[in-house]
Amino acid sequence: MIFCGPVRPADLDAILRRGDAGVMAKKPKRLPRDANARAFAIGEIATGSVEVPNESAKASAGRKGGQKGGDARAAKLTKSKRSAIAKKAASARWTKRAN
Repeated sequence: MIFCGPVRPADLDAILRRGDAGVMAKKPKRLPRDANARAFAIGEIATGSVEVPNESAKASAGRKGGQKGGDARAAKLTKSKRSAIAKKAASARWTKRAN
């Protein structure tokens, strides 16, 4: 449900009962910024009274690919290719600095 104007009280009650605006996905809850509230939340997590959600399969697969990506790419490249990439990167850094 997308609202383009003022929200009627009946619509507001429906939104509050549902717990979200119905438009965006829910973000995972983060620890609060307040020191006391953060300590309380950490204590609840440590004692097990609050469940910490596991990361999704997509997130773990993405991290797994990212961890081995650089090493796999470096193993495939020849020495001359690596040198050419490094020279291009160095020239890009120096041209930025000159401007």
